Amino acid sequence: MNKPVIGITLDEEEKQTYSKYPWYAIRKNYSESIENAGGTSIFLPNNIKDINNYLKIIDGLLVTGGDFDIDPKIYGEIKSSTNVKTKKNRTEFEFVITTKALKKKIPVLGICGGQQLINVVLGGTLIQHIPDVIDSKINHEQKNPRNEASHLVHIKKGTILHSFVKCSKMFVNSAHHQAVDKLGKSLVASAISEDGIIEAIESKAYNFCLGVQWHPEFLIDTNDIKILRSLVTSAKKRIEK
Repeated sequence: MNKPVIGITLDEEEKQTYSKYPWYAIRKNYSESIENAGGTSIFLPNNIKDINNYLKIIDGLLVTGGDFDIDPKIYGEIKSSTNVKTKKNRTEFEFVITTKALKKKIPVLGICGGQQLINVVLGGTLIQHIPDVIDSKINHEQKNPRNEASHLVHIKKGTILHSFVKCSKMFVNSAHHQAVDKLGKSLVASAISEDGIIEAIESKAYNFCLGVQWHPEFLIDTNDIKILRSLVTSAKKRIEK
């Protein structure tokens, strides 16, 4: 049996750093972690017209994070923080491909901004800037390097996440200023930080639908690989049906 193919979304930039022209970007450890988990990774350009073709090729979808935010208008709010910065094309693409993937029973994993995207797709809302809402000792935009952990998350027993990481706590990194607020339809919070921020969400209404607020692709905690492996395993089961 061939390895399941996991489609990975890309960041889109116009800053004249890598090139004078618009370019895509992704960290290598997104694809490397999928390959370590037993899958084959491919990158998905932000082309809405090709989404149906992408969905014929991939067996699972990984929605990645990035240094941008979902436009609050999409979840029915006005912009309330100057810290909110958006990427229209990328958000439109990820919203549509995630919606269609879930309907087609393609397993979906959202990481950081990808978790927030899943929540909004399913009708939820976001905290637009955590420091404006929560007075916390945790800096969710950690000062130490991203390949180091910064705080604990508590994983709820009886959840899908708990069933495969098989632990009640993980030590994770943190690179976000927004977070899930009102949960989307059918979603439950499966991990919480010590200040009450929702750190993982999931839904049993779909074949596989999981979001985590941290970045397991860095493989900091020994259980991080199990999160990537759960996506690959679900994609493989879908192939075998």
